[in-house]
Amino acid sequence: MAIATYTDLLDEAHRQPEPQRLLFVFTRAELPDHPDPEQQARFERGEGGVLTPVLCVDKRPDELSDMQALVEESRNTGIDWDIVFVAALAGDGKQPPSSEEAERPLQRMVESLQMGSIEQFLAFDRQGEAVSFH
Repeated sequence: MAIATYTDLLDEAHRQPEPQRLLFVFTRAELPDHPDPEQQARFERGEGGVLTPVLCVDKRPDELSDMQALVEESRNTGIDWDIVFVAALAGDGKQPPSSEEAERPLQRMVESLQMGSIEQFLAFDRQGEAVSFH
């Protein structure tokens, strides 16, 4: 199934035979250090820039409802974000991984995003639409 929306992601997570824990890394679009005039202009048009991780969390699919609820929950942190990256971590057949078991994979996910390695993750905007990068 092609995942085009956050709702598709949740539906697919619920269908998996192994219990899942979803890993979320929220990022904010920022200008790179020492931007040139072209980078500055592109960023002002809503293009380019770098995505900086600002918040991360792990959740079981049954703890999630829709993108609006995720946005609202993140709003309570006081941290602004633009794109959320998501990965899934499968359980042992009976139980989803615990939050403690998700800590290291979540940290590796943050490190991957900081290095610009984004292709293995799903990305969604604040409206719950999948985002692709060129």
